[in-house]
Amino acid sequence: MSSPLETVGFAERPVPSLPPRLARLMAPELPSLADEIVTEIRRAVPAYARPLDGPYGHVLRRSVEHHLAAFVDRVAAPGATGPDSGAAASARTLGQYEAHEGRTMDCLQAAYRIGGQVAWRRVMRVAPRHDISASVMSRLADALFVYLDELAALSLDGYRRAKARPIPALDERRRRLLRLILDGPQTEVAETAEAAGWAVPAEAVLVAAEPGARCVWTALDDDVLADVESAAPHLLLPGPFTPRRRAMLEEALPGRRVAIGLTMPLGQAADSLRWARQALGLALDGVLDGPVTLCEENLVPLWLLSDPALVDEMARRRLGVLDGMTPGQRGRLTETLRTWLVTRGTAAEIAALLRIHPQTVRYRMRKIEQTLGAELADPEARFGIEVVLRAAHLRARRRRDASTERPHSSAMIPG
Repeated sequence: MSSPLETVGFAERPVPSLPPRLARLMAPELPSLADEIVTEIRRAVPAYARPLDGPYGHVLRRSVEHHLAAFVDRVAAPGATGPDSGAAASARTLGQYEAHEGRTMDCLQAAYRIGGQVAWRRVMRVAPRHDISASVMSRLADALFVYLDELAALSLDGYRRAKARPIPALDERRRRLLRLILDGPQTEVAETAEAAGWAVPAEAVLVAAEPGARCVWTALDDDVLADVESAAPHLLLPGPFTPRRRAMLEEALPGRRVAIGLTMPLGQAADSLRWARQALGLALDGVLDGPVTLCEENLVPLWLLSDPALVDEMARRRLGVLDGMTPGQRGRLTETLRTWLVTRGTAAEIAALLRIHPQTVRYRMRKIEQTLGAELADPEARFGIEVVLRAAHLRARRRRDASTERPHSSAMIPG
């Protein structure tokens, strides 16, 4: 069986034999070396002098870090051949980006050359501290530049594939198919799918992407339907969301927030997208965490925040009795009550969670009992109060200034 490197023009070459201790000496240098390489590439190659928080900056930084770490791992494992699968995929992605940008490979070739030069300068500074022989230094130089040649060949392979492969997501038939699945007559889906060469799955999961997300089209699986150029980018992934699909999205939409809807029958794909878009909005507001937000892990927050006006009305009905208190008093009591409703813990347990004295908890609970005793005795009313307080707790996590939000019942705002 041919190796991946043989498919791009040359056979794998073993790393020259090197003392494994070199890997231990090199590892601490990697973070600062990655910074130095990225800085020098952006200084020397104008095409890469774009903000590092953009898609290409994210890919460039991650690729440099991955390639450095993979080279050190390779030195630590004598006899290894070729970059590992992650480094190889990263190198191909860089080549794909060059094709999508309409450039030749000259800029990327220059970046590899600069990276090798910066890395070797660091080796020359560090080596004298550790009594490394001239023979070992010579073999290390050979290993480094063989590795860079291999990465460059893989990038060229990615570049050629991107140039040769049509982008199925730009095919109008597939765009129409995606629109039909989400909004159109379901009776037309099968015929349109056949014309687009797309196998109709029993179920699918929809993905909402942060607006402005740039897509590495060649990183997408062939069965993915995508519209990432609209104001609300979204993708359809046949079948359930798997770790492999997650890795694909991270490669295709580098550095961008995405939210994953629930896996649903194809006829209910619009529901999956609606929930994904709601989750993405909450993630961008800071309510939900992570660059990849899964609806299946956040069903309660999605439900609680799906109708803010209704929750506000519940707050007025269930907690309006607290409006006569100062904001500080109201906030302390509602936070204590929320913690008790969620945990049903003892005064000592609640005190530990709130970092207050147990006696303070007891005092607050007596005050709550005096004010809301009848409500807390009613299971339906108690459930309504817990819903309101959980929603308030989630709302408090929003990043944007509270003054820009629509006013809520005072009981909904923690002190």
